Amino acid sequence: MAQSKLRNLSVEFSVKIIKLCENIKGHYSLTNQLERSGTSIGANIREANYAQSNADFLSKLQIALKECYETDYWLGLFKDTHMITEEEYKDMFAKCSKIRKLLIASITTAKENR
Repeated sequence: MAQSKLRNLSVEFSVKIIKLCENIKGHYSLTNQLERSGTSIGANIREANYAQSNADFLSKLQIALKECYETDYWLGLFKDTHMITEEEYKDMFAKCSKIRKLLIASITTAKENR
């Protein structure tokens, strides 16, 4: 159940990241970084569902978590340079934080169930 929710949230987040990046003019190398880290979260969550072992599962979720933190960085930078509005930042940061909390809970549970 939690994995399904996490998977769905990460796909929705990826779609929002792509649309956000489409609206930013110029700065291709920066928007590319945000797009890559923001969509990588969901890709790694999806990969974790087909992990070959518990260690592989944990590894994929930990990579997704790292991508969340990188995405937070890029969102903050885009806000600070006025490439996105404060409202866009707050919305995206809240969504990313929710995914991050679910990832941390999933990683903790997986480690306990080893």
